[in-house]
Amino acid sequence: MAGLAPCAVAPQPPPSLRRFRAARTGFVGLAGLAAILLAVLPATPALADDDGFTMQDSRITESSGLAASRQHPGVYWTHNDSDDGAFLYAVDSETGETVATVTLTGVGTPRDVEAISMGPGNKLYVGDIGDNLGGTWAYVWIYELPEPKELKDQTLKATQYVVKYEDGARDAEALMVHPKTGRVYIADKNEAGGSLYEGPAELSASGTNVFKKVASVPDLEVTDGAFSPDGKQLALRAYFGGILYDWNGGKIKKAERLSVPLQRQGESVTFRTDGSKIMYGSEGSGSSVVAREVPGGGSGSGGSGSSSSDGDGSGTAQADGEGTSSTVKVGALAVAGAVVVVWGFRRLLRRPSA
Repeated sequence: MAGLAPCAVAPQPPPSLRRFRAARTGFVGLAGLAAILLAVLPATPALADDDGFTMQDSRITESSGLAASRQHPGVYWTHNDSDDGAFLYAVDSETGETVATVTLTGVGTPRDVEAISMGPGNKLYVGDIGDNLGGTWAYVWIYELPEPKELKDQTLKATQYVVKYEDGARDAEALMVHPKTGRVYIADKNEAGGSLYEGPAELSASGTNVFKKVASVPDLEVTDGAFSPDGKQLALRAYFGGILYDWNGGKIKKAERLSVPLQRQGESVTFRTDGSKIMYGSEGSGSSVVAREVPGGGSGSGGSGSSSSDGDGSGTAQADGEGTSSTVKVGALAVAGAVVVVWGFRRLLRRPSA
């Protein structure tokens, strides 16, 4: 019987290459797992405490600003990001339904509407201040209009103000109006930390309003901000954190870190009208607004903070059956997925070759 020819043995790649291939295969699998876990976050609107609500209006897909109404308890004003149009939506926090849509006239075509704030005399200020190209527009706009006394679909004339910064164009998403003085402030958005700008004592509709830098805002890529109802505190949020400042006559002083919830794209913030809680909003279809206690009880607190005092959606939150534990669980899953990917990748790279 003739001997069998020896089988050819394929050359083996070097150990370093084998480790890399194994790591790549494992990484792909782990990354897929993490992607599944992270995908839970957008699909699961998480509410906190008993004051949160979920927006039900299919038109609201990029809620980028939030302002609590003083005339209509439990109602919050919001708007879409970018060039959706000159529309404002009044959302009832008890149901999450839109109870009024306001169309603005007297203004040009909005470019990047990023913020809304309530000023003295029940005036709404809308910030068309975004500049996603990193500061390419020579000017931005602020629109001012009276909050309607009756909640119904209507058209209202707004005053348009031209705004420039003393140190050049920049991207910004946070516009805040002091509830006592009516002065308008803007915080720019910068990964390395931004600045707080102060507008003129009175805005002019006939000229350019130059905003001047009055403070630095380190460690925050600010996506929105809000004054407490008494004007003694300023909250600034980013995607994954926030800071509560003592206003201190305009010389801001860091007071507390904010407990910002994990959201799909955290874009907005406002205080409840009683000052007891801070409401955090997010972009996305069917996005949720999450309520968190103000650190230290809040300077503007006017009550016990129960939802019955302000009508801020306790019915919706209980019906949905999602509370703080839901937020924590979803966040934990997302973080765990990311940790698994990093740990697994490093371990596979260190594994000795066969």
